[in-house]
Amino acid sequence: MKELIRSSFVIARRDFTAIIFSKAFFFFLLGPLFPLAIGIAAGGLGQQMAQEIDRPLVAVMLPADEAQALAKAADRLSAQIGARRLPDMKIIAAKDDMAAQVAALLKGDEGNENGDGEKFIAALSGDFASPVLTGAADDVMRWQGEIGLLIDTAQNAADTPPTEVEASIVADSDGARTKLRLLTAQAGQAALFMLTMFLAGMVLSNLVEEKTNKIIEILAASVPIESVFLGKLFAMLAMALIGIAVWVSVGAFAIETFGPGLPSLPVPAVGWPLFLLFAILYFIMGYLLLGSLFLGIGAMATTVREVQTLSMPVTMLQFLVFGLAFYTVSKLGEPLELFAAIFPFSSPFAMLARAAQVDTLWPHLLALVWQIFWAALIVRISAGLFKRNVMKSSNSGKGGFFAQLFSRPT
Repeated sequence: MKELIRSSFVIARRDFTAIIFSKAFFFFLLGPLFPLAIGIAAGGLGQQMAQEIDRPLVAVMLPADEAQALAKAADRLSAQIGARRLPDMKIIAAKDDMAAQVAALLKGDEGNENGDGEKFIAALSGDFASPVLTGAADDVMRWQGEIGLLIDTAQNAADTPPTEVEASIVADSDGARTKLRLLTAQAGQAALFMLTMFLAGMVLSNLVEEKTNKIIEILAASVPIESVFLGKLFAMLAMALIGIAVWVSVGAFAIETFGPGLPSLPVPAVGWPLFLLFAILYFIMGYLLLGSLFLGIGAMATTVREVQTLSMPVTMLQFLVFGLAFYTVSKLGEPLELFAAIFPFSSPFAMLARAAQVDTLWPHLLALVWQIFWAALIVRISAGLFKRNVMKSSNSGKGGFFAQLFSRPT
């Protein structure tokens, strides 16, 4: 065992150094940041365009005193319920032929004279006693109630200070707290799945190049093949953890700088410190479980084309495992949820969801031991298949994945 660990450390250090000091690792770190930056930019642009498109402007053609009272009421209500819930308004002096003026404003014919080129969706004319809102049917129906509220506010209490309503907060109920924690459980599962899917799949092609260059045969002659598998697996895990640390740091900085008003997730049942610790541990175990399986499959692939062919069923496997765990989030204690917690490949996702909803800690210790056992077993089986079908086969490197998988050693 001591020799196995020492040999694994040597292989891990060799692979880790080769990965970290390569140019490809720098682009690996930058890779997820580009879609994030594009998404933020596109979201900001889309929000700005939506605001520009959905920016209704109403021409106010009431008597001067009523128009001013309406403007004060709009300012008051905007401070209380938000400016976006009310239409923008511009006071325009009424002419003798008000009907023709309203028609011209809505068509944009008199924009330069009265509206400075602005586009009005509706025009409010008449007076407070008999107001008339003229515009397209959809626009009138949409803003009719808000205009009425503004007129009522202007008539009754336009100059009085806003009424302060005392707030009385009741304690959270168990039902509400459980429902909110489901959000944290689902968000944790989604983040864990995305990171595992993105990073563990890279293990598939880890041995292809070294098999082609016969380096794997030199390594296998020097150290046990289990050490080669463990070393490569932990080197890729260390690279993944460094990438996650960089991405989380950049994301935290971006949120702190650009999004301090973003909604926060409900506090998980075990508390944020323990939940984050469990998230790290379950990511490591999920990565080792899937990575060891992918390493064994990829080790028997002889070309990059075979790795690409295998990537589709591997991705489907990940989606099925995640779907099982995600479906059982709201079914704590039921047989299907217990199965998801016991099944090795879905266990990290299911147990992380449990940490968000239940504060009991001992099941997590059992789950981590259980997952370590399965990760070691899969590495042992993968190494055995590799030795049986690749290293000891006279057809090594020939026939492809399935031929090697079912061939007899010579």
